[in-house]
Amino acid sequence: MTATGTPRPDQTRLDPHLLRIAAVVVLGTFMSILDTTIINVAVRDLSRDFGASLATTQWISTGYMLALATVIPLTGWAADRYGTKRLYMTSILLFLGGSALSGAAWSMPTLILFRVLQGLGGGMIMPTGMTILSHAAGPARIGRLMGLIGVPMLLGPICGPILGGWLVDDVSWRWIFFVNLPVGAIALYAALRVLAPDEPRPHHALDWQGLLLLSPGLAIFVFGLARIAAAGDFSTPAGDIASVTGLALVSAFVLHALRHRDPLIDVRMFTHRTVGASALTTFLFGTAFFGMSLILPLYFQMVRGRPAFGAGLLLAAQGIGAMLAMPLAARMTDRVGAGRVVLTGLGCVATGMLALSRISGTTPLWTVEPILFLLGLGLGATMMPAMSAAMGSVQRHQIARTTSGLNVVQRVGGSMGTALFAVVLSHQIAALTPTAQGGPAATPATASLDTAFSHTFLWSFGIILLAICPALFLPRKKGGTRPDEGAALSAME
Repeated sequence: MTATGTPRPDQTRLDPHLLRIAAVVVLGTFMSILDTTIINVAVRDLSRDFGASLATTQWISTGYMLALATVIPLTGWAADRYGTKRLYMTSILLFLGGSALSGAAWSMPTLILFRVLQGLGGGMIMPTGMTILSHAAGPARIGRLMGLIGVPMLLGPICGPILGGWLVDDVSWRWIFFVNLPVGAIALYAALRVLAPDEPRPHHALDWQGLLLLSPGLAIFVFGLARIAAAGDFSTPAGDIASVTGLALVSAFVLHALRHRDPLIDVRMFTHRTVGASALTTFLFGTAFFGMSLILPLYFQMVRGRPAFGAGLLLAAQGIGAMLAMPLAARMTDRVGAGRVVLTGLGCVATGMLALSRISGTTPLWTVEPILFLLGLGLGATMMPAMSAAMGSVQRHQIARTTSGLNVVQRVGGSMGTALFAVVLSHQIAALTPTAQGGPAATPATASLDTAFSHTFLWSFGIILLAICPALFLPRKKGGTRPDEGAALSAME
């Protein structure tokens, strides 16, 4: 028996039981997504209140994303060992504890630490929820279900900046964390009532050696990358050493996983065309998207002079575009294949990023908002179709590990994006501002800031162009599984 009960004979209809399970998963993942987006509009205020630079404050987001990435590899083992229902509820409890502590933080280092603790709980919420849904729906219904649940889940990117802006401006930044507590309580109660207990499989041992190689390796590598980006070259010994050390640890994990019978992440899965293409696409897209999620609120606040709430309202166009695109993209994925849908989405995002690199502080908002809406359309047509293509190409017993691996890749990309883009922006501002010394105070806020943000937007555009390359290898026909995929994946076991 699985966490979702015995599959129904009708494998194409979204029955009421499946929809109730989807609602439970949406509650938990909505809370996690809301917390990821709600913090971005508060970065400038937190930097000012704690007297920290942007390069330091961005670790509130980067540390959270790194914690997500480092704990996600445990999801596959933990789901087998303790069951998906128990793991899902435990993850929510840990997330709520980290939220309460983050709201009570008294300094920037403690806030970053508590955000990391929060991420350790939140990292397993989404992959566990996706595993529960994948088991319940099966390959025939997963595309439609992902599109359906994606609509309420995408309310997070819409509501997060608006709610966060209102809380920062009119209440307190601490409530951007405390707001998770009532939502989490509802999610826990719903999971207890709706999800059926599943049978753990304790014979799967945890790959401790892989965990000790991968988790520190990812964190050290991203830290080193941020230090190198801050310096603008490879002249910082700390950044160089950290990057090389982190890369060595990750490489050692790959070699270990290729030899291990039951590794933390089955890297052999990524050698398969569909899974590998999906992983690289989501990695690059995650780098660009999460990085821009941090930068866009700063653009409206620093360049356009908007308060946090105003910035949140202006960002809603992106979330609305994604919410409208996702159900349509899900239906098109089932009809024409994920490859065509994802390439269309990436084309929209690339066009939007290039357009953003051309705007300035005087560009009318009626020009900026359609660009953000276009970005949202691209988001809705990229992330879920790419991941559902991979999950639809593997066998049922491989879904948990595949989901875990894809989420690790996405979150690592996100942590690299937030660290990289924040440092690139800070470096650009610092490099351009001295040229205005002796001039009026408004000069750096107009010419220098415009140039700094335009340069950062171009970075995102370049990364999206790179993401198009692996997306070319996603399936471009109805159904994501090639005839030889099942046999190839079975041979990996």
